[in-house]
Amino acid sequence: MINFRYHVVSLTAVFLALAIGLVVGTAALNGPVADSLKETVNSLRKDNQQMRQAVQNMQRELELEEEYAAEMAQVILPGKLSGKRVVVLSLPTGRDHTEGVIKMLQLAGADITGRIDLQDKFINPENNNNLLELAVTAARPTGAPTSGLPGNGHGVETSSALLATVLLDRPAGSEPVTEADRRAVLAAYSNANYLTAADRVTAAAEAVVLVSGQPYVDKDSAKKDESLVKIAEQFDRTGGIVVAGNGSAGGNLVAFVRGDAVLAQTISTIDNANTVQGQLVTTLALVQQLTERKAGQYGVGDNAASLVPRLPQ
Repeated sequence: MINFRYHVVSLTAVFLALAIGLVVGTAALNGPVADSLKETVNSLRKDNQQMRQAVQNMQRELELEEEYAAEMAQVILPGKLSGKRVVVLSLPTGRDHTEGVIKMLQLAGADITGRIDLQDKFINPENNNNLLELAVTAARPTGAPTSGLPGNGHGVETSSALLATVLLDRPAGSEPVTEADRRAVLAAYSNANYLTAADRVTAAAEAVVLVSGQPYVDKDSAKKDESLVKIAEQFDRTGGIVVAGNGSAGGNLVAFVRGDAVLAQTISTIDNANTVQGQLVTTLALVQQLTERKAGQYGVGDNAASLVPRLPQ
């Protein structure tokens, strides 16, 4: 009969064998395994150093490209927009690169009639009815009859149509908007915190640069992106327009215009206006709009026609 002592001796023998195996195995493999691990660590360290150096080189190349574009702008742009009246309309998504776009326009000699920063409140779908009411009340003192505004119940579209009327040249044969009426409309929207005018708008413009950015990503993103399209459409009806954007995917304004066969015929887009190169191209696209009445899609996105517009000599 197997007694308890037998079990104790058996278990002790098993654990002793395991211990001896671990000691022997460790001693036998310690050298090769340690060497292999050291080689792997050294290899990973070298790869990491190489990737870090590659990133630094790419950053430096980007800086040099930006510097090159800035220097080329000094050669290419002066005089290209002399005497041309341009209003800059900055959307909430494009605020970061608005100043860069304006500097390039000024370098080309453009007369910046004003900069208008539309606020998030203007895009918020919750304010649709308020925008409709404001468009009616703000239009009363101007030469823009309310009967000429869109009547489909879209507040952003209706208000954008009114703003385009007072910020851009009126069609031939139409009564021009007076400076007092222009100030009254802008003051109505400014006082309601729908927009901010960086400086007093000095005159009506013949073209607009609409500065945009990435698509919205919140719960109202679809409606907000749609509103940006409505803004572009209304300003397109009145004058030449260039959309200076950032990216061309995800449903942002640049992507929508390029995907619409009708809008792409009249609205120019730049998908890298967040860079100096893109800001230079934005100005050249505006030159093309005003001299050739021609639109184009430019930048580095897959759906861009080319990097820069081809201007006549």
